[in-house]
Amino acid sequence: MPIASVNPATGETLETFEAHDDAAIELCLSRAESAFRQYRTTDFEQRAALVHRAADLLEADQEAVARTMTEEMGKPLAAARAEAAKCVKALRWYADQAPALLADELPRREDIADAGATDAYVRYRPIGAVLAVMPWNFPFWQVIRFAAPALMAGNVCLLKHASNVPRTAVALEDLFRRAGFPEGCFQTLLIGSAAVEGVIRDRRVAAVTLTGSEPAGRAVAATAADEVKKAVLELGGSDPYVVMPSADLAAAVATAVRARIQNNGQSCIAAKRFIVHAEVYEPFLAAFTAAMRALKVGDPMAEGTEVGPLASEQGRTDLEELVEDARAHGARVECGGRRPPGLDPALAAGWFYEPTVLSGITPRMRVHLEETFGPVATVYRVADVDEAVELANDSPFGLSSNVWTTDGAEQQRFVRDIEAGGVFFNGMTASHPALPFGGVKRSGFGRELSGHGIKEFCNITTVWMGPPSA
Repeated sequence: MPIASVNPATGETLETFEAHDDAAIELCLSRAESAFRQYRTTDFEQRAALVHRAADLLEADQEAVARTMTEEMGKPLAAARAEAAKCVKALRWYADQAPALLADELPRREDIADAGATDAYVRYRPIGAVLAVMPWNFPFWQVIRFAAPALMAGNVCLLKHASNVPRTAVALEDLFRRAGFPEGCFQTLLIGSAAVEGVIRDRRVAAVTLTGSEPAGRAVAATAADEVKKAVLELGGSDPYVVMPSADLAAAVATAVRARIQNNGQSCIAAKRFIVHAEVYEPFLAAFTAAMRALKVGDPMAEGTEVGPLASEQGRTDLEELVEDARAHGARVECGGRRPPGLDPALAAGWFYEPTVLSGITPRMRVHLEETFGPVATVYRVADVDEAVELANDSPFGLSSNVWTTDGAEQQRFVRDIEAGGVFFNGMTASHPALPFGGVKRSGFGRELSGHGIKEFCNITTVWMGPPSA
């Protein structure tokens, strides 16, 4: 069946694409294998020139790229522009830093004195074609943060993007083609989820990385394990946002709003569970609710819009079910909790949902343990740091966390005890090229970004030099 690009703000079908059949998939895999034979022999200088060229092209195309993202998945245009700019930064960072990140590692002479070698070192070598199964919520950034390190390491890339962002997927392949990468170094596979297993199992695919849902992660990881292939997974998140009495309350509230509604609330690392100390609970809840209620919901292409539509009708339905379940079990709806009234008639078919604050959450409610992928926040009251830590960890996920406190002892307690891949103090969780990104528990395994991310898909090779023959 054709793959459709649908505008979530209007329900309009923008464009359709024919899915790749078996012959087209085979051609892509053959090209990837041929490309890797050549590309793996390039040096860092050659790769960096190509990646810098891609960054320059993306920078020049920023407005067009941003509009494509907004039209396909509904993020506000200002956020889409920022995403494109972030991708440019990451491309340039990896182009410049990869030689140092992947430099040969030399052990101390005294450490290998009894190894029988005249010399020994560790070299990072590329492994081949890496398949990326990517989500729609950050349709350029999620791909660039995989592709930039993979290409700088000497690998080639196969992209299976989310089926609701095919225009973005095609634009990404075109970007790397125009940058001058050899044919087959970066290819988009226009395929559905059912075809992914076959691609992973193909001998020409060396590894797979997935950002997406827990069920998708389980399926991909199981196939990769069965084929004894490396996998990196970044799955869901239900990140805690802890506010303690020493926090700058005004800053904590303002940041809480941005942390919850970024990308229309559709972000794995968006703060979702707001855990507030009893001493500041009431003023935090009042200010946070007022700020969420005041957000401007509307056309994501319009300047000034703060919250656009959900990316899919099913996504809105899922969110509504979580809110209704919480309401039925006694949660208080402080604001929102419905489809927004009074929108422009042109947006009547769009998948909008009001920014929503829920309080009085109990473990009986689905929202207590399930991820809310949309502009819905849950607020909890806790008595002390022990209860805050316990509640923060009462989740199957462990992607990141936010903590607002200026107390040094409290900070060290949260660093030690929060079960997450990151702890961000007095600020908002964000991904950055220089910092590793990933989680624990059901949020996945492995790391993206930084030196940790670029080494995930390298052959870490020990090189041992024996004495010359007599």
